[in-house]
Amino acid sequence: MSFYSDRVLPRIITRTCGMPAMNGLRGRTCQPLSGRVVEVGFGSGFNVGQYPPAVTAVAAVEPSDAGWRLGAARVSASTVPIERSGLDGERLPFDDDSFDSALSTFTLCTIPDLEAALAELRRVVRPGGVFAFLEHGTAPDPSVRKWQRRLEPIQKRLGGGCHLTRDIPAAITAEGWNVVDVDAFYAEQAPKSFGAFVLGSAV
Repeated sequence: MSFYSDRVLPRIITRTCGMPAMNGLRGRTCQPLSGRVVEVGFGSGFNVGQYPPAVTAVAAVEPSDAGWRLGAARVSASTVPIERSGLDGERLPFDDDSFDSALSTFTLCTIPDLEAALAELRRVVRPGGVFAFLEHGTAPDPSVRKWQRRLEPIQKRLGGGCHLTRDIPAAITAEGWNVVDVDAFYAEQAPKSFGAFVLGSAV
């Protein structure tokens, strides 16, 4: 990794994704989770404290050492056991049907091979298990999508490969998940090009 992606970017993500205003959205996202959870893009652990009581353990997949260090205090304070268990969402080091649930928040925009990551999650989550997600992606309005296409090359360079134009529910469905609940909206106090959010779950 470059100095920017290893040392600077995790701190930028911590600032932007760790805003207190996000806590309510994270809590809503985590509600369907239960049992053993695999969380891809654990980051600095901002979902810690939002897991419902039904969650018994979390396997954290996080490639950034700096991000993991920034979340150390949250991990230590968690009432749910959390173990860093992988580095790459495209190649998960788990057996088939190992988990009851999966979680991703603001991660699917950056994974280079999104299809492979979603297929891996489907492989390691048991039949009938839940995949909860909170992501940003393509906007519902054509005028906003136009700006997203313009800004995406810059965003990808500065945001660690972050895409603005991915249709997250469609990508999840294409990999064999059944999206059962989705809420699409613009985040408050954020430019629409960056704040087109989807929150939902799939089985």
